[in-house]
Amino acid sequence: MSFQVALSFEDGVTRFIKCGPSETVADASYKARINIPLDCRDGACGTCKALCESGSYDGGDYIEEALTDDEAEQGYCLPCQMTPETDLVLQIATTSDVAKTAATTYSATITDIRRFSDSTVGFTVEIPNRDDLVFLPGQYVNIRVPGSDQSRSYSFSTGPNDAHLSFLVKITEGGLMSEYLRDRAQVGDTLEFTGPLGSFFLRERKRPALLLAGGTGLAPILAILAILATMQDQDCDLPVHLIYGATFDRDIVELDTLEAYTKSLPNFTFEYCVSDPDSTAPHKGYVTSLFEPKNLNDGDVDVYLCGPPPMVEAVRTHFANEGLTPANFYFEKFNNSAAGSEQVIEPTDAERAAAEKASAETGLPVSLGAAIPAVDNYEIGEEHPPVIESDAQFDARMALELGALELTIGRLTEAQLVEFRFLAETSTASIERDRFTDAAAFTDTNAAFHEFLFRCCGNPVLLEAYNRLEVTQLMQRVLRTAQWVDEQVPHDHLKIVEAFERGNRAAARDLIVSHAQHAKATMRHAIEDRAKADIA
Repeated sequence: MSFQVALSFEDGVTRFIKCGPSETVADASYKARINIPLDCRDGACGTCKALCESGSYDGGDYIEEALTDDEAEQGYCLPCQMTPETDLVLQIATTSDVAKTAATTYSATITDIRRFSDSTVGFTVEIPNRDDLVFLPGQYVNIRVPGSDQSRSYSFSTGPNDAHLSFLVKITEGGLMSEYLRDRAQVGDTLEFTGPLGSFFLRERKRPALLLAGGTGLAPILAILAILATMQDQDCDLPVHLIYGATFDRDIVELDTLEAYTKSLPNFTFEYCVSDPDSTAPHKGYVTSLFEPKNLNDGDVDVYLCGPPPMVEAVRTHFANEGLTPANFYFEKFNNSAAGSEQVIEPTDAERAAAEKASAETGLPVSLGAAIPAVDNYEIGEEHPPVIESDAQFDARMALELGALELTIGRLTEAQLVEFRFLAETSTASIERDRFTDAAAFTDTNAAFHEFLFRCCGNPVLLEAYNRLEVTQLMQRVLRTAQWVDEQVPHDHLKIVEAFERGNRAAARDLIVSHAQHAKATMRHAIEDRAKADIA
């Protein structure tokens, strides 16, 4: 018997491995030639620390310095020690490139094209090696547009267990994939896609779920419903409610599929709305107008949202205005790519008039096609209670710093070492024992200290991964007014530099790992102080 383990990397790539019940995740990863972060293999250093998103496991043996009890309670684990008891999903604190792995490319044949309306097309493909493609419900792939060297990102609208693979596409004037699907696509055409990708996917169910979809953002939500239907004997008492919104009636699709799920999936309900006031939909307006207390469960709810950026921001703003913080908020923003640097879909005169009327009646803007770039059309993220978010960010930074260490130790020039020491000394100047004398100044100088190795390592992938972290922004938001600091922090900085000056790789690794713990303690204290101040 073996279990499936999904390894979700920071750059969105997900790789799946088979792991025996008595085999550690790290051993199974390396057997599959996926080099996740690893050092001691004995549960002593914490280098391989990961976050288990779903599933159960035996955590194995490790020491407190490698994984604290608080971290274990939050779902952190050590792949070098853990053995699975069920299928698992792990967040790995590095990129797929650093782990020397990559997403897989598949060749597919179109078997069905469904033109729902002038604005939406669905299509289905089959691949000969279907058993090789494993993905999490909610993930996407990059599909190469036939006749071009460009690709577009689309989420699966079918579940991981379905034999066929389906997608929903918003038709955008000037869009390469839009024009292909609208004008030239035929059953039998060949498509190539690469994936799976993305960290927007269904997590282990522990509380009610609120699903929010805008337009073709319904696709990954349909994939989530598909897998829930196969799991209906598990946690069937947990309600799942979907609110589906669009601008015009023509943008609403797959209502028959959703209606079927209300009959086959226990405790599933849905409603939809259209912002056009002349719509024939049962509800007119925006998804936030349909929020009810029973769906939000006083914040003890997992929210999954896929839609255009204004929708994501509107929902986030609504939660903030209501003083409600969901237990987990997973979101995926998408834009509609078009040919050229920027393109818009031109609305009809009737649609423009309807949008103006809707905006006048609701006081909210109605977008009919803002100019958007042809690349980077997916943005995925998640929001959690701030302490968990903070710990995860510092763990990710630590993992990346260990990678940068390997590329820089013993290779820094004398001038670079002088600069490194200067940055360390500058960052310590704003600390006296366990108190900040100038927290704002420390926040800035500390950011420069931690960025230094990534600037020197000569690896653009590591630098890009570090820049994508939100740890610096998090510290800017929280730490600039803090008072307490773990008194080891300034010593850590100087000792790390000393280890580099001696070329002592082992000491530098240990110091980076322990410094992450001291940094997390400092941020936790700052977050708690800020929360108390907000209440007062």
